[in-house]
Amino acid sequence: MIKAAIIGGSGYTGGELIRILSNHPEVEIDFVFSTTRAGKKLSTAHPDLLGLTEMKFTGTVNPNVDVVFLCLGHGNSSKFLHENIFSNSTKIVDLSNDFRLEKDAIFEGKEFIYGLPEINKAQIEKANYIANPGCFATAIQLALLPLAKVGLLDKDVHINAVTGSTGAGISPSATSHFSWRNNNVSWYKPFTHQHLGEINESLKSFQKDSGELFFLPNRGNFTRGILATAYTKFDGTVEQAIQLYKDFYADTIFTQVAEAPINLKQIVNTNQCHIHLHKHEGVLLITSAIDNLLKGASGQAVQNMNLMFGLNENIGLNLKAGVF
Repeated sequence: MIKAAIIGGSGYTGGELIRILSNHPEVEIDFVFSTTRAGKKLSTAHPDLLGLTEMKFTGTVNPNVDVVFLCLGHGNSSKFLHENIFSNSTKIVDLSNDFRLEKDAIFEGKEFIYGLPEINKAQIEKANYIANPGCFATAIQLALLPLAKVGLLDKDVHINAVTGSTGAGISPSATSHFSWRNNNVSWYKPFTHQHLGEINESLKSFQKDSGELFFLPNRGNFTRGILATAYTKFDGTVEQAIQLYKDFYADTIFTQVAEAPINLKQIVNTNQCHIHLHKHEGVLLITSAIDNLLKGASGQAVQNMNLMFGLNENIGLNLKAGVF
């Protein structure tokens, strides 16, 4: 059994990792670390675990676990790794943005591989340290990478994406308060979102002269999921675009090209990304949908862990959406 540790286990991504790993046939959770809840049962932070486990949060680490998942706020993963030394054989999957960019990928002798399996599977299989992609970054990259690979992303791309309130994390804020969020929609960080850096690096690794991305993120009045729409000039037919995407994702497990228009309900609570293509008067519209906490965070982290340990990529991740 793979002995796993979760650092920062009281938040949304930590809770999802507990849910997935508790049912993973090859994994045993060794400890769940939390500075604020040490000594308390996991169910005090995650009531859905009541009756399923008696495990408690801890404030100490076991340096000899097989894999560590870092579910810490941005900027805190590097600090934690500096202060806590794990064995040379311990693999690390970081869910923050500390190591995603090329300039940050090497930290204290550890080389972090960007963990988007659809393009980096071979590298992930050999890696010891993974920088898990961001949620918006995952949805947008999967929507655009097939065009970049064949050099067809040379025009500007306009992107509008809406995310659920869990994307803001578990700590309350003015814009995640129910009375504000309910029956409300708003944009934030227009054209400057932090995920643009990793998106551009991936796209330019396929096409250096790719067009500019104009990204407008939105807060939705629902809890989980991302629906992203991107459009750009495209000279081919929609049938050619569909075939291009099907060819690009032919060997992937979790990214599907849908014939019918897609919606959030079909992917929420799954590790799937669904993509739909539509063309109108020379403009190609690409729609992608993911669960921000699963394919956009904890599910993809477990997908990466499976690859790192030579397991089937989808083990523990065959999750069905509840569409009703």
